[in-house]
Amino acid sequence: MADLCLIDESDPMIAVVTLNRPHKRNALSVELMEQLTHAVHRAAADRKRRALILRGAGPVFCAGLDLEEASASGSADRSANALAGLYASLCESPLVTIAAAHGGAIGGGVGLLAACDLVVATDDLRIGFPEVHRGLVAALVSCLVRRQLNDRAVRELVLLGRSIDAPYALSLGLVNRVVAASDLNDASLELTRQACKGAPAAIARTKRLLNDLSPRPIADDLRRALTYHLESRESAEALEGIAAFRERREPRWGIRPD
Repeated sequence: MADLCLIDESDPMIAVVTLNRPHKRNALSVELMEQLTHAVHRAAADRKRRALILRGAGPVFCAGLDLEEASASGSADRSANALAGLYASLCESPLVTIAAAHGGAIGGGVGLLAACDLVVATDDLRIGFPEVHRGLVAALVSCLVRRQLNDRAVRELVLLGRSIDAPYALSLGLVNRVVAASDLNDASLELTRQACKGAPAAIARTKRLLNDLSPRPIADDLRRALTYHLESRESAEALEGIAAFRERREPRWGIRPD
């Protein structure tokens, strides 16, 4: 099995997990998602571990779901559940999770940012919500970002398929820090060092409290969102939207069904 996810555990308190599929812009294949979920659980299983940094190898953080794999017959259910499980592992981890994002975070890659506790972004980061332009629903991503942003902002992003820059994401509250690319690692490590000063059980309980204060547990929201995700993945619009994206043309939408 290829190492699509690298784990640096040289620091006993901090795990650094890197998406390692740069030739595919770290697109989320099932294998990558499963390896990443395993890495998140493995880091949390070490009781000395306090924080986790999530990074992407190559020019971008994460280009979202692997559309080539996603369009293959019979793949929708497995990849959808792998994505939901990955988001849940980050949201429910007792560690402080920090995304260090550069270049681009698109679609499902935005979900990785939203599933982490904190986000440090480079000033060249572009964050995109292109799902509606591809006949898809940003279902799993939406159930994460709507916990963090106001309703108007979420609607603008997911209904218009917006792409935004790092300063605008900071103003919305989608990221915590914007830094120069050369400062990304140092800024991420500084946040983890601050996180390591807190009592570990208190931090874990605080994370559980914040999740419990939401109207529904994140796992319940993700299960509800899976229905919408799968409905759109298996639709004629998704077939057309993904084909248009791969063929570099405008999609030819039909009429809205009743």
